Amino acid sequence: MADDLMRGYDEDGYAVFRNVLDEALIAEADEHVRWLQRRYPDRTGEDLSTDLVAKDPFWVRLVSDDRLLDVAERFVGPDIALFASAYISKPPYTGKAVLWHQDGAFWPLDPMRVVTLWLAIDRSTPENGCLRVIPGSHKDDLHEVREREDAGAVFGVESAVGVDESRAVDLVLEPGDVEVHHPNIMHGSEANDSPHRRCGLTIRYIPTSTRITEEPLPFPSALLLRGEAGVNEYQPRPRYVAGEHFAFGGAETWR
Repeated sequence: MADDLMRGYDEDGYAVFRNVLDEALIAEADEHVRWLQRRYPDRTGEDLSTDLVAKDPFWVRLVSDDRLLDVAERFVGPDIALFASAYISKPPYTGKAVLWHQDGAFWPLDPMRVVTLWLAIDRSTPENGCLRVIPGSHKDDLHEVREREDAGAVFGVESAVGVDESRAVDLVLEPGDVEVHHPNIMHGSEANDSPHRRCGLTIRYIPTSTRITEEPLPFPSALLLRGEAGVNEYQPRPRYVAGEHFAFGGAETWR
């Protein structure tokens, strides 16, 4: 099964791993999103990201879960760092689309060896704006991008190369499933016009041999998660403080 997934990733640029995380941890992640939105009321559910990660013990605990790192290790090897992470929580009826793009076109990484794990917090379907991919498009080079201020999207930027949407695959995910994709694959998602929230956590893992080039360093969400430190500087892991941070199972003894 795992070999089939890896072959599929090589051919199509993505793979789906089912039931990676348990219901209890996904329930904590769900409450964490709600806690973040109460704590940062000026941010939308689609804007909970990079600058918050390394200061948040639960976020770091979640992205460093061994089950996620074991998936990431298949793609980037045993020495693993976090480059970036973001919740994209599309609210019912008003959740915005994400325009077609390649992640690698935006990232300050050298070389562009990185993998995204997209962890489903909610059930993700075409009705509530699930992730869509163009299979095989990861074999293309990275394209230029252009601004689209008229689209009302999460990010007002898209690939400058058009997409044949008849080839698109809708990725239906259950809570705890993980979709993995290549930095060059063309992907996006529709708006959420349904009565159901669609929340996922993006996690961008790099081998520690990939250099983060954006200054100032260390990058705000750069964290060493497994193995040797490699070429980057990293943020320190946060220490849990009751009353200041989101409370989660094992928080008092977590390191």
